[in-house]
Formats: sequence, C-alpha cells, structure tokens
Amino acid sequence: MRKIAVIYSGNAPHHRTFNEPKYRQYIKELIYFPEFLDTPLESFDVLIVPSQLNQKLLLESKEKIHAFAQRGGIVVSFGPQPWEWLPNQKWEDRETNFWWWIEKGAQSGLVLSASEYDLFNYITLADATWHQHGVFWPIEGTKKLITTEDGGAVMYVDKISTNGTWIITTLDPDYHFGSYFMPATERFFDGFFPWLAHGEI
Repeated sequence: MRKIAVIYSGNAPHHRTFNEPKYRQYIKELIYFPEFLDTPLESFDVLIVPSQLNQKLLLESKEKIHAFAQRGGIVVSFGPQPWEWLPNQKWEDRETNFWWWIEKGAQSGLVLSASEYDLFNYITLADATWHQHGVFWPIEGTKKLITTEDGGAVMYVDKISTNGTWIITTLDPDYHFGSYFMPATERFFDGFFPWLAHGEI
C-alpha cells in the first residue's frame, strides 16, 4: 500500500473528511499545514493537497511540494486553483453551476475522457459529478480523465512536468464530504482512496 500524507488545515471539513475511519485507514500522516515546511516527506509516496487551504502557506509550500514530485512522488490536488503553484498551470475560472440538477433536462456537462484509466474501475463519472468551479487547460502529453464538453480538464494526470505524477482536479470532495453536503463525494472517496493506495496510477 502506498504511504499517503495529507496537508491538514484543521478546518471543520478537513477534520471530518480525513479523520473518517474508512478513509483514515489509508492515511499514514496528517501534516498540520503550519508545520508542513519543517516536516520530512521522504517516507511518503503520495501527498494530498486539499482544497480550501490558506493561500499564503500554499504559495510558501510550492517549492517543497514540487521537490516531492521531482523525487518521484505522487501529488494530488483538489479544488479550483486560482493561485499559481501547479506545474504548467493554465487555469480558467468559470461560474459555478451550483444547482444545475434541478433544471429540467439538466446535464452536468462533464465527459469521461479516459474510461480505460484504472481509476474508473473504482469510481464512475456520476461519483465525480456535483458542480464545476472552472477548468484547466493542461499541456500536451498529459492525460485528461474528466473534461467539460468543450474539452477543459476537470481532472487530469501529469507525468511529464516533473519526475513524479500530479493528479489534478477542480473537484473538491474533501470540502463537500466534510460539510455533510453532496452524497456523490462519499462515493468518490470510497473509490478514490483504495485506488490511490493500491491502484494503477
């Protein structure tokens, strides 16, 4: 099993999500964000960077996160990213479609772009569908897993920007599960954590 660390802000949604026993079993360590820069990462295979983190601390941590990836680590980034810290980041902010499903004939606008990817042996597109915050336009050579209908990436994998792997998504299941809001996020994590720990990435 891969050794997973989570940057932990201590806010209420993070507390609930990452201390939920069925997910906590996959996490080797919760690293309190103010202590992150002083915490060695050599014993971990995966670093989860949740949504809703402090902007100042996140930007101060950019170099250390990139160094972890450069050593071959796997970095998971959740949530919209208007701040420049991801490799080759091309972010487009869009209006959030909060209540799309109550509209007649509603469609989420999400497309499964790589159904053969091992993650989708663990989750379905419906498990990754609640609302959208914006999209990434990743560089050539990355792998888009979930997109909008116009091709913007909602989730993609980047194995070319560093020696490691970046799993980048605009989705924020950590916030919604931790806020007791959006049932799909529980299904998402029920599959995502086992895949992250044991699956083919």
